[in-house]
Amino acid sequence: MVHVSSAQQLADAVSKHAPTADVLVMAAAVADFRPAQVATAKIKKGVEGPPTIELLRNDDVLAGVVRARAHGQLPNMRAIVGFAAETGDANGDVLFHARAKLRRKGCDLLVVNAVGEGRAFEVDSNDGWLLASDGTESALQHGSKTLMASRIVDAIVTFLAGCSS
Repeated sequence: MVHVSSAQQLADAVSKHAPTADVLVMAAAVADFRPAQVATAKIKKGVEGPPTIELLRNDDVLAGVVRARAHGQLPNMRAIVGFAAETGDANGDVLFHARAKLRRKGCDLLVVNAVGEGRAFEVDSNDGWLLASDGTESALQHGSKTLMASRIVDAIVTFLAGCSS
């Protein structure tokens, strides 16, 4: 496990450790954007009105690892697992968006959590779904986060066993 506090630190850590890893589990909730400039002091109220904060898109670390493996740069990498915190909207439900994300990212397994009030974050238990690149989907029944982690590890082991047979 590698602890980081920014998207850039995550990208650097993955670049450093991925070449020797068999499995990559990307459980970090990485921001899609970051401020173009980081203030070194408090941003004070001004006569001009509220400040404008320019945002830059963070690199998609998960998709980058998938691309690197596809180009033969990560020969040891046998499984890439992503996580998705999703909400439904007028265009589709949680699973609709999760399936689209799995296709976009190209990872082997995607752990999906529906997020909202009292769900996924700042709670001790969770549920969700596990989507696989082969199209299989399974529900992760409600339980403690420790139990959820155990189920996810079991799914990774099953995936790896299927790859070697």
